[in-house]
Amino acid sequence: MGLLGNELAFAQTLTPQEHEGVMALGHHKRYPADAHLLTEGDRSSHVVIIIRGWVTVSVATDRGATRLILGLRGPGELLGEMAALDQHPRSATVRALGPIEAQVISGDAFRRFLALHPRVSGLVIRQLTFRLRSADQERSALASLTVLQRLAGRLIELSGADTSGPYAPSAAAPSSGTAVSGPVVQLAQDELAATIGATREAVAKALRLLRTQNIVRTGNRMVEILDPALLALLADGHQE
Repeated sequence: MGLLGNELAFAQTLTPQEHEGVMALGHHKRYPADAHLLTEGDRSSHVVIIIRGWVTVSVATDRGATRLILGLRGPGELLGEMAALDQHPRSATVRALGPIEAQVISGDAFRRFLALHPRVSGLVIRQLTFRLRSADQERSALASLTVLQRLAGRLIELSGADTSGPYAPSAAAPSSGTAVSGPVVQLAQDELAATIGATREAVAKALRLLRTQNIVRTGNRMVEILDPALLALLADGHQE
């Protein structure tokens, strides 16, 4: 599983001339926290390039209100390209985790630019391929792994994330003043549940098990990783 990806953001792969040309196609827009930049099923076709802030990319699941977060996207990321290229309904919802600044470009203008710039078109195709593979892995994990395995894997991923990310580990102590010795993933249980396509109750149960084994410690919007090696074994399916 992987929320953050391991490739450069779209804007970072462009030459200065390409970057200037792409950004000139659209207009600057600000979004408040929790705003939907794109909505699953919508018929719009514009694309968005994140300038500042982080968003979640999620899809509905068969569990009613439960959503599966497929990715976290930050500065430089291109969003909405699938609908811009095939003009089908949006395949996912993009929600702002905090205040967002972005460049919004119409689908028509974006398609014309790609037709005139084959190298940029190739970069978009590469990004699409990577994201589709990642989404397939997330759905496979949802179907084949237990909640405990998915939770352990997600905590391992986020505890090793770059410190600029929205759920990045922190070396600082939680707001309670309790000293920490391991990396801290900063998110609430319902947010963590959404990143693995589980209910909050199922995640709470799994965290209780991890706490009793002294693998993690939890607090207000934080999970401290006490035993990364054992957590990694659980993620791989080994029984404690």
